[in-house]
Amino acid sequence: MTRDEERQLIERAIAGDRGAAAACIQAYERSLYAYLLRMSGKPDIAEDICQEAFVRVLTHIERFDFRYRFSTWLFTIAKRLYLNYAQKMKPAYDTETVSGRRGKDAPPAEPVMAQERQTVRRSAIDEAMQQLSMEQREILVLFHQQDWPISLIAGHLDMPEGTVKSHLHRGRKKLRDLLRETAKRPLAEIDGEAMGVEVASGTVSNTTTSEVTR
Repeated sequence: MTRDEERQLIERAIAGDRGAAAACIQAYERSLYAYLLRMSGKPDIAEDICQEAFVRVLTHIERFDFRYRFSTWLFTIAKRLYLNYAQKMKPAYDTETVSGRRGKDAPPAEPVMAQERQTVRRSAIDEAMQQLSMEQREILVLFHQQDWPISLIAGHLDMPEGTVKSHLHRGRKKLRDLLRETAKRPLAEIDGEAMGVEVASGTVSNTTTSEVTR
């Protein structure tokens, strides 16, 4: 969606066009849910916060500042809702463990189907992502999954671009190290493909470039 198309859609939504409001939801629903899922690691929480974010946005859409992108405003509201949730649930959230981890002495498993292997890889990535700092996790998600440029991430987080790049570099390194450790467990042949991360070669890069140039 171009900037002009987005503006026209929002203007119609502000004027009370329900179809335009629904189109706003459809345009960003999948990307917002994916962002919240990576941030929280919990599908039910991601879905609840996603719905609440759209309610907030559509309720106050007349306040939207057209100097900015709608996605930036939407993601900012969603992030605040997620932080409120994480703060309320902090005691349980910090102590919760991921089930299904195999012990070191467990016997090797039989070969599994490709779909199951993919599920195992994805689960390991989700587990590793939750061990990153909040800043590292969000920057990795926005840069790799949402394809936001460094400049947009810096504005969204109110952070210098150099700091964003530093968090991105450190987050990649920590994620790579975590996935390498997970790869030592049976069935966990982690290659990081779901996050655009290359692990097998010992490097971590964006799916389209090995340098942070944006």
